[in-house]
Amino acid sequence: MAFLLGLAVTLYFTKVYGNKGDSEHWWNLAPICLLAGIVGARFWQVFFFDWSFYSKHPGQIIMVWHGGLSIQGGIVGGILAGVWYLRRHKRSILHFADMAAPGILIGQSIGRDADFMNASAYGSPTHQGFGVVFPPGTLAHDQYGTQPLWPSVVWEGQADIILFAILLILFQRKKSWPQGFAFSYYMITYNVARFFLEMLRGDSPRFALGWDAAQYTAVVTFALGVILAIWLFVKNKRHQAHYVPTESD
Repeated sequence: MAFLLGLAVTLYFTKVYGNKGDSEHWWNLAPICLLAGIVGARFWQVFFFDWSFYSKHPGQIIMVWHGGLSIQGGIVGGILAGVWYLRRHKRSILHFADMAAPGILIGQSIGRDADFMNASAYGSPTHQGFGVVFPPGTLAHDQYGTQPLWPSVVWEGQADIILFAILLILFQRKKSWPQGFAFSYYMITYNVARFFLEMLRGDSPRFALGWDAAQYTAVVTFALGVILAIWLFVKNKRHQAHYVPTESD
């Protein structure tokens, strides 16, 4: 559901803000990005999030049907597949990334709904009289019993919707910002939200600084997003400085 809704949003933005022929490429990209996303999501989960388990149970690595997929790894896998396809067909990577950003946010939000319903991603104990109590038979209950837990993934799904709404507003002024800005916005804002909400998670091992793997990924992605945004605006400013209007302008 997350992938289909994300694709539908992407196709809509492509129809309104895209170029001729873009939709056809998105239909070609969809199955490629889906498969690469699953591979990337599994890779991230196995080697970055839960290697302590999979190193002892290597036979479980390929058992995707047993669960264990990382949103961040899925995005990385989809991006790598998209870059490969777009370079091969000589299409603008930044333009397609902009068209994809709103759909990614919507897809992530739906994915977090699934995490909550499945109780496969959950918060740490609130130690207060409020929080989410998961039923017996779930991973959250197995670890924390009837302790109220922070609704971290619920809040992350809501944050995705808020970021999507802001991006809708920004798209109304699309001509005033450089190509690639929408995707850099996604990289920066989502990873800020993800970093702080991960502090409330109770299902992930912690490493140096008390951070989990998702926080380290978020910091790196945030930095790349800032670098991309600065590069885009500097490049756009230089282009405008050297731009010579023609009679048609």
